[in-house]
Amino acid sequence: MFGLDPATTTLLIFCIVCACAFEFINGFHDTANAVATVIYTNSMKPVTAVVWSGFFNFLGVFLGGISVAVGILKLLPPESLVDQTVGHNIAIVLALLISAIIWNLATWWLGIPASSSHTLIGSMLGVGIVFSLLAGDYSLSGVNWSKAKDTGLSLLISPLMGFGFTMGLIALLRTYVKNKIIFQSPKSGQEPPVWIRGLLILTCTGVSFAHGSNDGQKGVGLIMLILISIAPLHFALDATKDPLQMAKPAQEVFSGISSMENQLKDPLYKVTTERLKAELLDISQVINKSASLGKLQDDDKIALRKDILFISANFDKIRKEGGFKTVDKTQLAKVESGIKQLRSYTEYSPTWVLLMVALSLGIGTMVGWKRIVVTIGEKIGKNHLTYAQGASAELVAAGTIGLATFTGLPVSTTQVLSSGVAGSMVATDGVKNIQGGTVRNIAIAWLLTLPVTMILAGGLYYLFLQFTA
Repeated sequence: MFGLDPATTTLLIFCIVCACAFEFINGFHDTANAVATVIYTNSMKPVTAVVWSGFFNFLGVFLGGISVAVGILKLLPPESLVDQTVGHNIAIVLALLISAIIWNLATWWLGIPASSSHTLIGSMLGVGIVFSLLAGDYSLSGVNWSKAKDTGLSLLISPLMGFGFTMGLIALLRTYVKNKIIFQSPKSGQEPPVWIRGLLILTCTGVSFAHGSNDGQKGVGLIMLILISIAPLHFALDATKDPLQMAKPAQEVFSGISSMENQLKDPLYKVTTERLKAELLDISQVINKSASLGKLQDDDKIALRKDILFISANFDKIRKEGGFKTVDKTQLAKVESGIKQLRSYTEYSPTWVLLMVALSLGIGTMVGWKRIVVTIGEKIGKNHLTYAQGASAELVAAGTIGLATFTGLPVSTTQVLSSGVAGSMVATDGVKNIQGGTVRNIAIAWLLTLPVTMILAGGLYYLFLQFTA
């Protein structure tokens, strides 16, 4: 497979299976949040709810784009791994996958709604740090710290948004909704009024789809990390696109940057743009050589990937810092368009990867969901969830996760929804309505997830290296 020897092929398949196992566990660990409200308000039967949620998780993976998957790839840049031995790369992916699976299973067994996103990111950070230290790189460049900072902020802010916006939504409902039945607790075995039931099913659907489009994409990013690290000659570039077509956007970006250089005020940015032009020239030379040979050489695939990622990252850095404020907007738009075309060669996912992750997440949703559902439905607040509380928490969760997916940032469905449920309880009856023990356990898990998974993944990576050296 992919020109690899039998032993490496076996390990590649095992790594992919582990990534699917992570998404399977993510399904029953995180998606339980989506079905808790419809189950506890008698809006849907448990079996119907988890099948419904699983289907919309499946759709979310397929229709949600790959911006979050690309973000995961950028956190632990695979271009820094392709120069390593295959054995070292296998040690990296196995360490982060196994540590993430262990922590997810442990928190699920205890019924604690911990974050699969936190778990995965902590594992990636741990591996990246140890990877850097073993190479004598004390600047820890094995981790993309700029991306890690953005990811950390999204994981920190999103539960606060869940809590605050749900409180606000409950306050609005209490002010403007005259039909007070929405604020009542469901009666045992009795379905809610049709309009309330429809609203709750709609919010459950929204959270399920949003979860698939965000959390599911983490699995896509994981598998692409595995494929690029272990079989880079086949997956460094999108095989469905003709690499020779890269010449035109590369030339357009080169011309655009050349025109904009004199408009840049900071000399440091001019140094960077000179390096960008050098990488663009390298792309043109590789493409011209490939055109004369009639095909792209294997080593050139990796070189082109590195060139594109360097150009994209440094262009984004200048734009983020406001370096392009003084340049002509028309020229800037042309450069951005060209870079977007170049990115399409590296920011992709084969359909079979999407299908594999979608099935793993969807099937996982239908298994083992009950422990987390009980925590969400019974153990956060002292009183039973009302219709308004369930709908508000899910509506805010779906919106928050959808916004994060649009911006390419990973967030935790667990944290957003559980904080939303807590916010709804506080908005209704004050802090006294919160079960302190459960909230404390969730908070402890939230605080421990990053350090525990970082240490576990880093330790496993060091251990696995002893067998691949």
